[in-house]
Amino acid sequence: MGNNFESIRALMQHYIEIDDVEWELCKAMFTVKHIKKKEIVLSEGEICRDIYFVVKGLLRIYFVDQNDDEKTFHFSVENTFATDYRSFLREIPGDFYIQALEDTTVLVVTFEMLQLLYANLRNGEKLGRLIAEDYFIVFNDKIKGIYTQTPLQRYNSMNATFPRILMRVPQHYIASYLNISPVHLSRLKYGIDEL
Repeated sequence: MGNNFESIRALMQHYIEIDDVEWELCKAMFTVKHIKKKEIVLSEGEICRDIYFVVKGLLRIYFVDQNDDEKTFHFSVENTFATDYRSFLREIPGDFYIQALEDTTVLVVTFEMLQLLYANLRNGEKLGRLIAEDYFIVFNDKIKGIYTQTPLQRYNSMNATFPRILMRVPQHYIASYLNISPVHLSRLKYGIDEL
């Protein structure tokens, strides 16, 4: 557990400065959760009540389209987070599923806990703003990629954003994330398709 908490402190310091007194306050609030590979922690239609900060492992955020096909929206790797932020903020049924693709350790932050962090940390409000900015950038990059980038550009961008992702994630999830077919993904991987 000690190592987890050190990882979590480093993760928080990625966002804000936090002193020892504030850290003790945080530690008393935090919940560490271990999620088994393939376990789903959020389903479409549920109200998202948590933000999952990934200490170790990998989460997939996806939705199911009108044809009942799973569409991978995003991967959350170490030192990033996963949530359905619209559902979380507004307390309304969510659009996404969140699933572990590996045995994953997360720090769980509830809505109530986030309000306490805002109130009790010097940089609490900044933490909330930076989380929102990160979430906005994920959405912005995803939409921009689909509309303005070639599959090869999306593939290269994915590899820059998620080093080693090809070794960690099944190919059909990668293809879905890139919005291409598994055959097209194979062609990109082996440099056959530069278009």
